[in-house]
Amino acid sequence: MNCCKAVAVLGDQMVFSWVKSRTICRRLRGTAPVLCRSQSTEAEPSPGGPDTAEKPRLRAIDLARKIRQEKAKTQSETRTQETDPPVSGSQQRVTELKRFTTQLQNVHPNVLAKHLHRTVLHRDKDVVILNKPYGVPVRESGVTTITSVLPVLCKMLDGLKTKTDTELLPCLGLEKDSSGALLLARSEAVLEDILSLSRNNQVERKYWVITVGVPVPSEGLIDIPIIEREVTGPTPHFKMTLSPLFRMNEAGDGVTKVRSHRQAHAAATKYRVLDSSYGCSLVELQPLTGVKHQMRVHMAYALACPILGDHKYSHWSKLAPQKLPERVLKKLGLEQTKSRYLPLHLHARRLVLPGRSQSDVAVSCPMPKYFIKTLNRLQLMFPEDKNDE
Repeated sequence: MNCCKAVAVLGDQMVFSWVKSRTICRRLRGTAPVLCRSQSTEAEPSPGGPDTAEKPRLRAIDLARKIRQEKAKTQSETRTQETDPPVSGSQQRVTELKRFTTQLQNVHPNVLAKHLHRTVLHRDKDVVILNKPYGVPVRESGVTTITSVLPVLCKMLDGLKTKTDTELLPCLGLEKDSSGALLLARSEAVLEDILSLSRNNQVERKYWVITVGVPVPSEGLIDIPIIEREVTGPTPHFKMTLSPLFRMNEAGDGVTKVRSHRQAHAAATKYRVLDSSYGCSLVELQPLTGVKHQMRVHMAYALACPILGDHKYSHWSKLAPQKLPERVLKKLGLEQTKSRYLPLHLHARRLVLPGRSQSDVAVSCPMPKYFIKTLNRLQLMFPEDKNDE
């Protein structure tokens, strides 16, 4: 009997406690809703038993611990940003350019084709001329190339709903790290005609480059054959280099003609300095032959004025980033350790193609943003487009 009374009394206390909790919740409902929910949850048993009970809510101590961890993480990131050296505008632009190039090489072919479609400078029934972006190869394995997306670009030009048998074929290629006017033929017959015109120097191509150094004299013709040689050392590699036909005589007051190498290729490049400032120059180049890396080799080894961003031909015996003078680094806002991110400043500016059944095709290609920003930093002026004089 006493046991029953004890149980009854305990039951009354439980009921009283539950009623009191509900009363407190009603009193504080407008001011402490979280308190009401927690009290009610603790007091009310789950109607379905322990199997159907709600998941335990986040305790206050757990919430406080989580907030402390997030706050500590934020403070750590802030300290890291404060200790890192500030990134200059030039470095940021180089990083953006590098990211943009990587994106173009790895995007879906249709995306690259759409980008190229927006850069078309001229098109007719025979040829298409577009503005090739920096860093995208014309032909190369393993990445998305311009050649690989030409079928898609051809459909875009002719209309996606139109069945066409035409094709686009690269005529006069550009290097991966160069930009500018890229000529495409619409048939094999047109391709053969253009190659024949190019061999006879009837296709006019002019390039703009920014050089480290000022060429002397300011205008001239470089006519020195080029040959490919192996560079020995810790990292053996091959480079194009000069194979001159003349050398200084023993007295040093004249030159002597030497026998030409059988593997050397005749190479000729016209050049003209457009402007110079802070030890750098804007130079117009017109190649009269089509030897591999011809303009880069002639500027670096014949005139001792390598192209800005040409890390391959700025040294002969090693593979290393281009070493720049202090005043050039200062104007570019770069440190020497960051010079390896500089892109090759070689732009196919102008293309003139003799007309087949109409007037000549003449195109001036806009310069990329990074090229223009470098010109501005070095305070180099370029002529207005009056056929670029």
